Amino acid sequence: MSETDTRTGTKGEKVSEDEKPLLKVEGLVKHFPIKKGLLQRQVGAVKAVDGIDFEVRRGETLGVVGESGCGKSTMGRLITRLLEPSGGKIEFDGTDITHLNTAGMRPLRRDVQMIFQDPYGSLNPRHTIGTIVSAPFRLQGVEPEGGVKKEVQRLLELVGLSPEHYNRYPHEFSGGQRQRIGIARALALKPRMVVADEPVSALDVSIQAQVVNLMDDLQDELGLTYVIIAHDLSVVRHVSDRIAVMYLGKIVELADRDSLYAAPMHPYTKALLSAVPIPDPRRRGAKSERILLKGDVPSPIAPPSGCRFHTRCWKATEICKTTEPPLAELKPGQRVACHHPENFEDQQPQDTKAVKTEATAEAPAKEK
Repeated sequence: MSETDTRTGTKGEKVSEDEKPLLKVEGLVKHFPIKKGLLQRQVGAVKAVDGIDFEVRRGETLGVVGESGCGKSTMGRLITRLLEPSGGKIEFDGTDITHLNTAGMRPLRRDVQMIFQDPYGSLNPRHTIGTIVSAPFRLQGVEPEGGVKKEVQRLLELVGLSPEHYNRYPHEFSGGQRQRIGIARALALKPRMVVADEPVSALDVSIQAQVVNLMDDLQDELGLTYVIIAHDLSVVRHVSDRIAVMYLGKIVELADRDSLYAAPMHPYTKALLSAVPIPDPRRRGAKSERILLKGDVPSPIAPPSGCRFHTRCWKATEICKTTEPPLAELKPGQRVACHHPENFEDQQPQDTKAVKTEATAEAPAKEK
């Protein structure tokens, strides 16, 4: 950051205040109990999120990517406190919100809002758009300047809809328009942080870019901080400042966008990026390095010992099977949890005995 803060134009104390993270997560855990029998005794747990650490800086966009079932949506609901954590700590702007009850979270709901994945399921079909978007005002007991209707119409205009849509119902809108309504509802109380859970995955490809660009414009205009959960690496690359890669309840790599895409350090990240198609006609005849992973993602009920990716990793050795690698900063701004990282010196050069499993990945395969 330069001496002058570009967002506020102030110096000194204000800059140091802006350098503090808006959200800080330490050792976050969420286990869903599995109960059986007449007495409903717990016989196990789904380890959806199993100890993650990260920070979200003011005004930035943190992208969270990973396969289905890796725990990224659960993580989003934990940091917005829609779910109660099993362990760990969540701090928002210096305030510990880990175990706040409903009454304690009420004032913080203005600052932290969520955009949901399904624009069809997140809007009540019996309510008008005006009722839906004005719900946060009623729940918080807020009376906007100029009245609720005028503020709702302003919000609809802000997200690219007509103020005349105030009295219409959700079934009269397309998926992209419904997601815009969801965004308007999330912005009603002027939040400081918005968690977007797969905000465009349910939309037509032609509409996705419009919604993503809208979110970008709103961030610039309103000074928002985003946590965007997605599986589309192209969308994440377009909108994110930093990216966290999750696998089976853990963050395996956390880096700024350019570093991650230019030189991924975790084998799983490299495999993910190798699957992204490059729409370049000049490369039509060129060979591409596609890494084909064998096997399925292990069950979060009984995750593998050591590194959770070792059952599918082509670089796995004995230490990967027995010792879990810490999420360590190997390059400035790039943290990775791997004993044998890519694009960096080996962290365990003495361990060369490969692990042989049925689900071991193929060596990077050249595809035409």
